[in-house]
Amino acid sequence: MISEIQKDAAVRMQKSVDALVSQLSKIRTGRAHPSLLDGLKVSYYGADTPLNQVANVSVEDSRTLAISVFDKSLAQAVEKAIHASDLGLNPMSAGTVIRVPLPPLTEERRKDLIKVVRAEAESGRVAVRNIRRDANADVKALLKDKEISEDEQRQSEDAVQKLTDQFIKEIDVKLTAKEAELMEI
Repeated sequence: MISEIQKDAAVRMQKSVDALVSQLSKIRTGRAHPSLLDGLKVSYYGADTPLNQVANVSVEDSRTLAISVFDKSLAQAVEKAIHASDLGLNPMSAGTVIRVPLPPLTEERRKDLIKVVRAEAESGRVAVRNIRRDANADVKALLKDKEISEDEQRQSEDAVQKLTDQFIKEIDVKLTAKEAELMEI
């Protein structure tokens, strides 16, 4: 019973870290990365469709994304969607290929992005701590129902705390790496 609670907590904590990594990958650094355009929706026959379903996004060089649109008639809609996004990008069309040069980040913008990254990391830490709280509450419920002893409860809480520390350390490592990536010139 206790091991199930701990396994569940570990799985949920890992999902929180994965979600953080996903969020961090969407934050723009000076480098071109296809995930930068992941959240973009294009108007395709009246329906908002994710960009990756109507085009192929690839990295041309370290500062340029190349978007190959599957349907030529969509090129204009893709350009419009990129302009309308809050990414501050200027796409240039060349037939079915749209090139998106990434302007270098200013020092001020880098500092703003670091604040955003730190806020995301703190949300990840909070999520992990909430999972710890839930796991400990489940263990206390077992103790209250007299299914486990107080020693088992303490051991379980210690194990859950070690898990929490491990995942928070992992979040801190991801945060440090992203900050270093943002400060690169």
